[in-house]
Amino acid sequence: MAMTSRFSPTDEDRERLEGCRVVASVSGGKDSAALSLWLTEQGIDHDRIFADTGWEHPDTYEYLRGPLTEKLGPITEVRSEVGGFAAWARKKKMFPSRLRRFCTLKLKVEPIKKHLQAYDCEVVNTVGIRAAESASRAKMPRWEDWEGMDCEVWRPLIEWAEQDVIDIHVRHGLAPNPLYLRGSGVDRVGCWPCIFSRKREIAQVADLTPWRIDEIRELEKELGDGAEERGAKRPTMFHTKDRVTRPIPVDELVSWARTSHGGRQLLLLDKEPPGCVKWGMCDGHGDEG
Repeated sequence: MAMTSRFSPTDEDRERLEGCRVVASVSGGKDSAALSLWLTEQGIDHDRIFADTGWEHPDTYEYLRGPLTEKLGPITEVRSEVGGFAAWARKKKMFPSRLRRFCTLKLKVEPIKKHLQAYDCEVVNTVGIRAAESASRAKMPRWEDWEGMDCEVWRPLIEWAEQDVIDIHVRHGLAPNPLYLRGSGVDRVGCWPCIFSRKREIAQVADLTPWRIDEIRELEKELGDGAEERGAKRPTMFHTKDRVTRPIPVDELVSWARTSHGGRQLLLLDKEPPGCVKWGMCDGHGDEG
């Protein structure tokens, strides 16, 4: 039986859903979990899909395959046939960057597109984006055509506040991803780390999972050695945001991230990047660094 609230689907929502299969993007974060819980409360049958980048924190995988699946129901995991983040970096002989964001395309968009195209009916992809999270998200419409996916995107939580997300977790007895409770509190659930991570996030990755920094260092060396053999510049996963953008080795980045104040500003992004965040594929960044 559907549960009514001030956030119940509108008549327009119900009309647009008629004859369609609803597929909810699940990232392992709090907002996408709230989305699936809300759809269930509203009596809207839906499938759940998770794009596995092979680069998530272990807590996210354990949470997704354990408590989240137990509470929400089956979650279909899709991934690239090539492999995860590291596999694609090796294939491309470079790291993804702001201008060449093959990580989003190859690890998330293409696997999800392949999955959605397998349906024999119209599909509505619903995502847990909230306007209160940032200025850019506040501009996102409730409904939008997803170009290239041949489906519509529905953002029913767009007017929700964080307390609404917490309340629905409590109502259903679902604890959040344990990442939110680790260390000084992780704000984002997604690639660990994302190429657009903030200073605080880099410090968290280094403190909570130093082995991931080791992996990045080894991958930088592998790709760098190959680049030198080809007479190319050595690639790194991150870059500075100086007047002239330059690569910065991960160990130098971590040293800077652990400083309390001052130092040069490093690029990860001025504003949250489109793609993963916009389409609900990760928990995302806010506008503020």
